[in-house]
Amino acid sequence: MAWAYIDGGSEDQLTLRANRDAFARYSLRSHVLSGHKPTDIGVDLFGTRLDLPILLAPTGFSALAHWTGELAAARAAEKAGTRAILSTAASYSPEEIAQGTEQDHWYQLYPWVNPATGDRELVSSLLRRAERSGFAALAITVDVPVVGNREGERRVGMGLRPVVTPGRLASALIRPKWTTNFLLHRRVGARALVDGGGTGSAVRSARVQHYHMRPELNWDDLAWVRDNWQKPMLIKGVLDPDDAQRAVDLGLDGVIVSNHGGRQLDGAPASLDALPAIAERLQGRVPIILDSGVRRGVDVIKALSLGATAVAIGRPYLYGLAVGGERGVRDVLEILRAEVLRALTLMGRPGLSSLSRDSLIDSPGLR
Repeated sequence: MAWAYIDGGSEDQLTLRANRDAFARYSLRSHVLSGHKPTDIGVDLFGTRLDLPILLAPTGFSALAHWTGELAAARAAEKAGTRAILSTAASYSPEEIAQGTEQDHWYQLYPWVNPATGDRELVSSLLRRAERSGFAALAITVDVPVVGNREGERRVGMGLRPVVTPGRLASALIRPKWTTNFLLHRRVGARALVDGGGTGSAVRSARVQHYHMRPELNWDDLAWVRDNWQKPMLIKGVLDPDDAQRAVDLGLDGVIVSNHGGRQLDGAPASLDALPAIAERLQGRVPIILDSGVRRGVDVIKALSLGATAVAIGRPYLYGLAVGGERGVRDVLEILRAEVLRALTLMGRPGLSSLSRDSLIDSPGLR
């Protein structure tokens, strides 16, 4: 179940593969004997200087990879000089992350409503809790009006209430360390829905069932969240320049270009393919973060060359989390840091600010 949830996409996984293929369509322009040895690859986001142009994307149910989940990831991020974005469906509550870390991270919100009444009680509560917990920015996810057709997850019974069969139980039992930690710590997901954010309570299934995304969510709902959150706010899940511009015109402070890691609409464009048109439309008015498909330092450079301010990674840090908890996440970030610095040096570039569309060469043979 854990593997299907973390690694898989929706339907035929066309968009999942497209996210990686898009990066392969660009080569890096390099100059020799430039005399440059870049050392600073930091970026400024909303008044905070990050040592890396790489954020940890919101990934719910992270404790499926390792029971320390989002808390370990956030600690690793701040030790690497960057920030994590905590998912609404995280295995740790906003309060637990705030108490267990030293820096102000970001919070991701699903704009859930009660379909029977249309009220926003749960969203209001989550906004208040995120604010009290000191989260510095809010990323509101808008590309899940319905959950994508994730056939791989359904085949193994993965869901908000996982379906356990004898075969799936056997699969867990042959992994005694994972199973022991799962039973001992009981970390799954949607911890923010636990009353009070306490560690000993169980998620009330009624709350989960009564509040969910709905297809009729619209720009008025986004405007309502904007009015109720006073700190920086980004829209996550944008692939069209018209939508990006409308969000900025509505007063949002940033855009996360994302197709949800290929887990929602199969056949949607790769995030990297959508990036240039959005960057052209926004003309630097707000930061743009590229999400989905980043696996290497050269991917970071390609995204920034096409107009991104920073990138967000999901699966890479979850793999690191699975291998080594907090240390594994930190190792992934340090690998990416080294790759970015090495690639800039080999390209003859003094730093990130020198990157532009001219830094890339189209590779038409790979299209």
